[in-house]
Amino acid sequence: MTRTDSAVGGKFNCPVEIPVDVLGGKWKLVLVYHLLSGPQRNGELGRLVPGITQKMLTQQLRELEQDGIVIRTVHHEVPPKVVYTIDPGEAEPLRALTAAMCHWANYWASRTGAEIKHPVAS
Repeated sequence: MTRTDSAVGGKFNCPVEIPVDVLGGKWKLVLVYHLLSGPQRNGELGRLVPGITQKMLTQQLRELEQDGIVIRTVHHEVPPKVVYTIDPGEAEPLRALTAAMCHWANYWASRTGAEIKHPVAS
């Protein structure tokens, strides 16, 4: 499957392939999770997601923007200010998706002893 599969009219074998295609990878869902709490600047996202390089952060945000998940707003001031937000039309379904994933993560952590550094109530 290629990145172009997420375009309108893409063909998938099962519904789970679509979110995996659009939101898959190590960082996209983590970025979405943080953006659901409100607008974030690039540097703020970098601090919230330790381990992501600036190059990867930029790439992932660009892909999320191209797929219509994230809105990038440039404020013309000095120094330049760029703010990222979740597209309002995508926020509710993404909240439901991340809530379900957090619920499952809490279950898995309790079952396996995995530690969640910043747990959320489920």
